[in-house]
Amino acid sequence: MLSSNESTFNPHYFLAALGAGGLAISFFLYPMFMVPHPQTPMVAFESLHPVLLGDNAIASALLSLDLMAVLAFAIIHFHLLIKSLVAFRRFRHTDAYQKLRNSNREVSLMAIPLTLSMSVNIVFVLGSLFVPGLWQIVEWLFPFALLAYLSIGLYALRIYGAYFTRLLIKGDFDFNQNNNLSQLMAIFAFAMIATGFAGPGAMSHTQAINAIGIFGSLFFLSLAVLLAVIKLVLGLKSILRQGIAKESSYTLWILIPILTLIGISGIRIIMGLHHGFAEPLSKPGLFVFTSVILSIEILAGVLGYKIMKKVGYFQDYLQGEKRDAGSFALICPGVAMFVFGFFFIVFGLMKNDLIAPFSIAYFVILAPFIFIQIKTVAVYLKLNCQVLGYGLCRI
Repeated sequence: MLSSNESTFNPHYFLAALGAGGLAISFFLYPMFMVPHPQTPMVAFESLHPVLLGDNAIASALLSLDLMAVLAFAIIHFHLLIKSLVAFRRFRHTDAYQKLRNSNREVSLMAIPLTLSMSVNIVFVLGSLFVPGLWQIVEWLFPFALLAYLSIGLYALRIYGAYFTRLLIKGDFDFNQNNNLSQLMAIFAFAMIATGFAGPGAMSHTQAINAIGIFGSLFFLSLAVLLAVIKLVLGLKSILRQGIAKESSYTLWILIPILTLIGISGIRIIMGLHHGFAEPLSKPGLFVFTSVILSIEILAGVLGYKIMKKVGYFQDYLQGEKRDAGSFALICPGVAMFVFGFFFIVFGLMKNDLIAPFSIAYFVILAPFIFIQIKTVAVYLKLNCQVLGYGLCRI
């Protein structure tokens, strides 16, 4: 449990807050892509208000439920974030922390900037949904958003810089304990920061903000891709020699949220260059780009599922008695698959007039992603009961 002895704390507890934040974002996508908002790049309070008070009772009810889900998961996110930060502060004064700092598991500290980046996203989403007139002053807010992501980015570089420097000086990387993809946690964090920078880069009407956001995104995106190549090779080498570590087999799915973040960053950069630098927009290019990202995600998802099922991870850590904070990493792929499924439909298919909004084909393609979202919510609530001890439900 999160409130137990500080020496037993694990940075992976931050993934519980991360998962709640991701689920809040997933429910935000329904109004984002289903409620018209021609005056603002993100759906805003002014666009939602007429739907909530309109004559269509079904639309009003569904939107109300969706907004409550966003708010509920956002509250859970900040509650768990605060608890994790307090626990981590105590953990830093233990021998267990020093031991972690001298092992491969030091990379798990990257879960902290990863989760803090999600927090900035949640604040922006809540502001857009619930604060009237926010988009009238948003240009004044973008610089603060960039500063927030810069601060988190520098913090992430400090953590990973200390870790990587130690490895290069001492050469004490344990390849025997590397038969998983846990090292991708750093890439996950850098990709999240890159996506955050890309937001102002895509939405601002000030070219300087566009340029700063796009540069910041490309900087952390380049770092993420470079490290991904290195860490994937090293991780797969150890896996092929020793077989996947059962307790860490969930790391096979970390590639899915990384790909989603790379994909969203790419789309935002393309849109930022389009309206900020008058770069022509290639709609077929968006179809190809989103198709490639989604295809790799599906392949990674199917392969990871088969391996985890074969080694008995689900049976032991979801249906069984074993408990591990790292299991919350299962939430990120589910959220990521749902999120990028929506991006594929909107930017890959609808932008090219391959399907019409709210058509039968639209809902048929969206249906499997909604199923993934529902399943992810169920797993998250179950992990809250099992790992954190919150008796909200038993699934």
